[in-house]
Parts: sequence; C-alpha cells; structure tokens
Amino acid sequence: MSQRVLTTESGAPVADNQNSAAAGAGGPLLVQDQHLLEKLARFNRERIPERVVHARGSGAYGYFEVTDDVTGFTHADFLSEVGRRTETFIRFSTVADSLGGADAVRDPRGFALKFYTEQGNYDLVGNNTPVFFIKDPIKFPDFIHSQKRDPFTGRQEPDNVWDFWANSPESTHQITWLMGDRGIPASYRHMNGFGSHTYQWTNAEGEAFFVKYHFKTNQGVRSLSAEQAADQVGKDANSHQTDLLQAIERGVNPSWTLHVQIMPAAEAADYRFNPFDVTKVWPHADYPLRRVGRLVLDRNPDNVFAEVEQAAFSPNNFVPGIGPSPDKMLQGRLFAYADAQRYRLGINHTQLPVNAPKAATADNYGRDGLHATRYGSRQDKNYEPNSYAGPAQTGAALAAPLPVQGWTGTHEAPLHTKDDDFFQAGELYRLMSADEKNRLVANIAGGLSQVTRDDVIEKNLAHFHAADTDYGKRVEEAVRALRED
Repeated sequence: MSQRVLTTESGAPVADNQNSAAAGAGGPLLVQDQHLLEKLARFNRERIPERVVHARGSGAYGYFEVTDDVTGFTHADFLSEVGRRTETFIRFSTVADSLGGADAVRDPRGFALKFYTEQGNYDLVGNNTPVFFIKDPIKFPDFIHSQKRDPFTGRQEPDNVWDFWANSPESTHQITWLMGDRGIPASYRHMNGFGSHTYQWTNAEGEAFFVKYHFKTNQGVRSLSAEQAADQVGKDANSHQTDLLQAIERGVNPSWTLHVQIMPAAEAADYRFNPFDVTKVWPHADYPLRRVGRLVLDRNPDNVFAEVEQAAFSPNNFVPGIGPSPDKMLQGRLFAYADAQRYRLGINHTQLPVNAPKAATADNYGRDGLHATRYGSRQDKNYEPNSYAGPAQTGAALAAPLPVQGWTGTHEAPLHTKDDDFFQAGELYRLMSADEKNRLVANIAGGLSQVTRDDVIEKNLAHFHAADTDYGKRVEEAVRALRED
C-alpha cells in the first residue's frame, strides 16, 4: 500500500511535520508558517466550552514578595526592590483529563501564575516538571491527540500513548519524570512548580540573560504511589481541590520559594545542551539556583466558574524587563494560548475581572466585540496615530532583541555537544534510589505491557536502553513478565 501524503486543510502537501519554520537554525519561529498556525488554531477550536488541555483545575489568590535583589539581571518593576509585594492568581490543573476528571492521577500538573503588576499583567505559565515531552509546537496537537480519548473507543488508549512516544524519542526524559515518584502529587500544595521554558531577562543597562524559574514548595514534596492514588480517587475525586480549599480556609496558607537559574546570553550558543530545548534541564552545577522571592496563597475564589474556569493565561503577557527566548515550544505557545482564550472566552476575555489588570490600566484602541465592557468616551478615537491625545507607543522594547541569521524554512535545532534525547533521562534515572527505580519500572511496564503492537514496544524499550543499560534491561524484563501472565 502506497504511503498517503500529509496535506494542509487546503490540500497542499506538507514538507515537514516535525519542525516549525524558523528564522535560521535555532532562531524564533515565523508567522508565515501556515501549517504551524493552522494546526494550532484548529487544535484550539476542537473542544468547547472547556479547555482542550488543563481542563480540570483549581485556583487561589495570593501575593509574591521579593526577598532578594535581582536588579542586576532584570529591570522588571515588580522585582525592583526587596519587600515589594504583588497580587497574584494561580491556577493548578491536570493536563489530559476532562473537567470532570479526578485530581489524583498520573499526569503533569499545570502551574499557571498571573502577577497583577503596575506595568500590566505578567503570566508565567508552567508545569510541575522542569521538562516537557516534545520540543517543537508543530507536534503538540498530535501529542495531545495521542494522550486524550480515542475518537472511536472513547477512552485513553495505551496503543496511542506509547506509539507516539515510540516515535518521539525526545519524550524519554519527561516519561522518566512522569512515571517516577513525583508523577502523582499528594496535593497541589506539596509539589514544585517550574516555568519549564527558557525566558529572557534584561537589566536597566540592556544586558540580556536567559532564565529558568523554579518554585520550591515550602510544604515539602509529597507524592502518592499508584495504589495510594487509586484509593484517593475512590474516596474523593476532588482531593486536590478539597485540600487547597480547606487549607486556605483554615489559614494554613501554602507558599513556594522562587529561585531562578541565570545564564548570560553570550553563553547560550556554546552551552553543552541546547538551552532552548524544553526537553532538557540546565544542571544546577552549571547554573545554580538563585533565590528571588516568596509566593503565598491566602484567599480562595468566591466563584469557581467566574474566577477559575474563566481565568485566562498567556505566556505572551510580558512586562518590561522580561521577554521570550528562541525556545520553539514557548514560541508556539505565545500564539496558541492567547488564541485558545479568544476562542473559548471571546475576544474580550481580558476584561473579565480575574483577567483584567488590577495595578495597571488597560488603555488601547480595542473596541466592541462579544461581551465588551470597555467603550471609552464619545471623544475617544479608535485609531492610532491620532491628534486627540490618545494613548501612544513608548518606543521602549520590553526585552533585548535576539540576533537571527540563516535561511527561512524548517530546521532541526542545532546540536550542542551533549545534545541527545536520552542522556538527561539516564542521568535522572541514576539519581534515583533503588526503591524509586523499582516504582518507576513498575509504572512504565504497567502501561507499556498493554500495548498490542510488538514494534511499538520495542521502539520504546530501545529508548530506555539508550538512556541507561540497567534502566532498559529492567523495563524490558518487567514488560515481558506482565505480557506472559
């Protein structure tokens, strides 16, 4: 049987479905990549009204307090002085299940944080893992399709899950995180949060730095085994929501300490790992954690629908002193998140109370549309430039410019000296205790053994062997034993 040709919605053949078009190898992505934008825009519109991913969630208000001076690295106003506090809203979530899903399941957790700063809202949209499954946004709709309910059987299928992973070896690092002991947090309070992506900070002198965010829970990390989680789901499917709500109501306010890793921009090109690859971490020995401040949650929402379900986050909501990096997955999310909110909540979702600026004022020429609440006076013009004292541009860039070079087109990311899909997964495995390794192997084998195709199993086993010889051998033996039962 001849191979079918993948096409766009208009029927044009797709040349590359693995790499987004970029401004040179390793450069930022291009709006002209019609295939990427079509896939992301279509994906955002596949479900209504709940979120396509991160549908099941909980939220709380709080504040962020600066505890350490970082003005040498960023001129962001809300980070400008020790002791300064900024109101925040956070939304925790599971990724794959629907709004009615259970909390205590093996799944990454969303860690989406909105800072209501005096320079506008800053959204930091992360997870409870420092890495992700894929490194290019053009693969994101396919990845989520493989993890969600099958369109025919109506359930999550191990064949789909592991077939995608078998053909995406860059997932091996995140699989090792997900199937390990931290794959099922005991509660939202007892897990760490990460920005995951690489971001840019710029100081007052215009010097650029690349950063990674780490929120370390002050409650201590606690997780559930697969057996404990199954018992928890049976007792209370809303266990994480219940825990967060009741803790704050009792005045036991959860908190996290924010640390960042900081890399001078000039060091990025020659770093041993691609610093913009979200499937990789920066070892702390290379770039140690530097403390920034403290996040505290102290108020529950009054209305879950109005404030948690209608909360909209987008990683393109930056403030002066903070900006994007060439991280491909981040670049895709800069478009996809805002587009998802426009579809799900409407063009004026930013005017909803939970999303509107609190310490700043939105003043622009956006008008009308469904659910508009901001119209301006009869004298206000709705165009720019104008001669009527309307709001005008500042001319000051939010962040430092990124140099680009090379030909437009689809490119694989340039390899750094230690770049491969398996090295860091092996490093993570070798850090685990004997008991942690036992549970990791059992969790992987429990899912992989249910796959019906031998070639898919073999591809996945090859990934674990490539990460670490012992890792691969033990997973292979465990899968064989389960399949022979």
